[in-house]
Amino acid sequence: MYIALGLSLIGILAVYLVAQYNGFVVLKTRIQEALSGIDVQLKRRADLIPNVVETVKGYAKHEKSVFDDVTRARTALMGAQSPKEKAQADSMLGGALKSLFAVAEAYPDLKANTNFQDLQRQLEDTEDKVAYSRQFYNSNVLDFNSKVQMFPSNLIANAFAFKAFEFFEATDAEKQSVKVKFD
Repeated sequence: MYIALGLSLIGILAVYLVAQYNGFVVLKTRIQEALSGIDVQLKRRADLIPNVVETVKGYAKHEKSVFDDVTRARTALMGAQSPKEKAQADSMLGGALKSLFAVAEAYPDLKANTNFQDLQRQLEDTEDKVAYSRQFYNSNVLDFNSKVQMFPSNLIANAFAFKAFEFFEATDAEKQSVKVKFD
């Protein structure tokens, strides 16, 4: 009888360990999928940028430094590897795009151009998707990191070397308050 009870306890413990391990694997896979979703949206935005730049160039040929900044920021974003690097490159690109759109404000014909308006709408749509993808990623990281730190799942996490993931955080520049000015 004691042998049966002992075997039952060992069986229950084994099932628990497997369930916990598989839970970590599922959460880690969700994080990887969520990060991939961010990458898809960042790539989509990066693919739109040359079209925006070319459209603006047709109207504002003398704004070379703005175009160079956008190109550099886009290149940095395409080469970023970690979530932190991606967040920094994304912030740099966001700043460069703000400069580009500020230049566009000086050209009424450009602002009225349907191609430019369509590209602006696509970029706005992509920005919304990037924000959603970041939120989805961070939600999955929260679930995983909580499980890595909570007892008794932290014992399994340590035994199988599951480490906490870093959040996709806004940069200091993105945290600054937006100044709205009406002329």
